[in-house]
Amino acid sequence: MLPFVPDSPTASLFFSLSILYLLFAPQGKSPFVRWAQMIINALAVVCSIKYGVWATAIIIAGALQGEPLNWQSYMLMASHLAMAVEVTLYARFMKLGTISFLLATAWLLLNDTMDYTFGIYPWLPSTLQDNVDAVKLFTYLLSLTSLVIGYISWKAARKQA
Repeated sequence: MLPFVPDSPTASLFFSLSILYLLFAPQGKSPFVRWAQMIINALAVVCSIKYGVWATAIIIAGALQGEPLNWQSYMLMASHLAMAVEVTLYARFMKLGTISFLLATAWLLLNDTMDYTFGIYPWLPSTLQDNVDAVKLFTYLLSLTSLVIGYISWKAARKQA
């Protein structure tokens, strides 16, 4: 189950690989390399948007139910929101496609299913432990919303180019 556990670190890994693709563009016309790049880029976009928003929303939801906020909470919210903003800014430079976005979203939905079927979902504030079903629904909806936001930001940026 290891591939399904580190959600935000995995999103950061995909984004780092996308940056490497931008800095060191693959040479040649191999369809495998092209598709791998597009899928990694799409994973970077949808995962970074999802987990950037998810972590922030969960921390805020916990605080609204009485979980105390501390400096780590604010640091986590700032860094996770930065993930989401950063990837939407870089999406314009990435090689992406509709199919790669759909595959990346399928991965997110599989990851959500693994998280909430086997109880390996990310940390939740103690005040949200009795709201796991609501968090689960929010998580699935956020996966689909990440597809929409990522796709729109990519398409909008391409129209301007």
